[in-house]
Amino acid sequence: MAVSTRPRSGVRPDPRAVAHDVLLRVETSEAFADVLLAARLAEAELTPADQALATRLVYGTLAWQLRLDTCLGALTTRPLARVDPPVRVALRLGLFQQLFLDRIPMHAAVQTSVTLAPPRARGFVNAVLRRAARLGRSELLAPIDEADPALRLALEWSHPPWLVGQWLAEMGEAETRALLAANADPPRTAIRVNCSRTTRTDLQTELRRAGIESDPSPWLSDALIVRSGAGRLRTTPAWYEGRFAFQSEASQLVARLLAPQPTWRVLDACAAPGGKSTLLASSMGDTGLVMALDPRLGGARRIAREAARLGTAAVRIIIGDARRPPIAAPVDAILVDAPCTGLGTLRRHPELRWRRGPQDSARLAELQRQILEGVAPLVRPGGVLAYAVCTLSRMENEAVVEAFLAREPRFELEPAAAFVPAALVDRSGYLRTLPHRHGLDGFFAARLRAHG
Repeated sequence: MAVSTRPRSGVRPDPRAVAHDVLLRVETSEAFADVLLAARLAEAELTPADQALATRLVYGTLAWQLRLDTCLGALTTRPLARVDPPVRVALRLGLFQQLFLDRIPMHAAVQTSVTLAPPRARGFVNAVLRRAARLGRSELLAPIDEADPALRLALEWSHPPWLVGQWLAEMGEAETRALLAANADPPRTAIRVNCSRTTRTDLQTELRRAGIESDPSPWLSDALIVRSGAGRLRTTPAWYEGRFAFQSEASQLVARLLAPQPTWRVLDACAAPGGKSTLLASSMGDTGLVMALDPRLGGARRIAREAARLGTAAVRIIIGDARRPPIAAPVDAILVDAPCTGLGTLRRHPELRWRRGPQDSARLAELQRQILEGVAPLVRPGGVLAYAVCTLSRMENEAVVEAFLAREPRFELEPAAAFVPAALVDRSGYLRTLPHRHGLDGFFAARLRAHG
């Protein structure tokens, strides 16, 4: 049973209880940690320091799960897979604090984790974590003695061995090691300023008065990076009154790559939750038309809520499959932010490293191909098609674009440097952001022009 994080009788919830609840939901469902954590932080009466601790516990425990499970396997003879999920989560949470958080005393990490476990398992959790405390960090985090570089790096940096092997083959060891290290960093919260309702300077000042500190993005003129107090953003008037949207910098850059003009007809082919659709409409001065296409009613509702909150009138929501879009008239531009493995967002979604497998890139590349082929006939002569994914796999990146261009000779690649910062554009002209080089989520995008 999950531990409730809702305050009762005026008692503030412990940040470890909040983290345990979120981690248990992630462990036992397909839920995403960032969504669950945002909801918990919005409802829980936590101090800013406790919000930061809960966030660090959730993301750190998920990111270091393989290393934690390897250590736990050496601390108990009971197979971890046979331990009930609430107990397994309590063990990971306690061991993460012992190994990676210097400011939390060992006894506190043990005791709080024991209280989070079901009563029948508290003796077991206490024994395992006290054994870890006796061994200490230096022994449990000793260098990995493994000849296979993929397995060694996977265990050292807590990534699936198959994924590390893939990155080694595509990037080499130095680049892979830097990427793995960057994926261990906490994600940063970026917000997009709704320039129809405020300015970046005014929003930054307003948030500062609410105790939320931020810095201007180095890559975008209308984005802020939240330094502290992110858990309170959804409680501010600025949020309720639509003066900003949650959107990563890389995601904003992808929409900027399309560079839509006022009065254009634009299709956002995979639109939920609506961040790119509303940004495209804003870029067009809320004129013209942005058709936000999504196959699910739930996705359509999320887009509608976000467009209404931001006061965006140019967004029209259509429920349909991008492989067979229910649109007849040609459009000026199409954005395909395609479903993908998401392996460029492991700082933000650390649980994805344990949910993806080696077969997923090929499966999703086929879906990406079908979506591109489905929407391409809608682009008018001289129009633009932008393809984007938030992953680092070549199979889902340039291989998809190259195969599409071979099948569709009326399209050609346009260098991205004319539309986004040149430092984020590779030699082939693709937008490519990398966590270890740019501090951004790992995105890939291509801008394609249809011949007139």
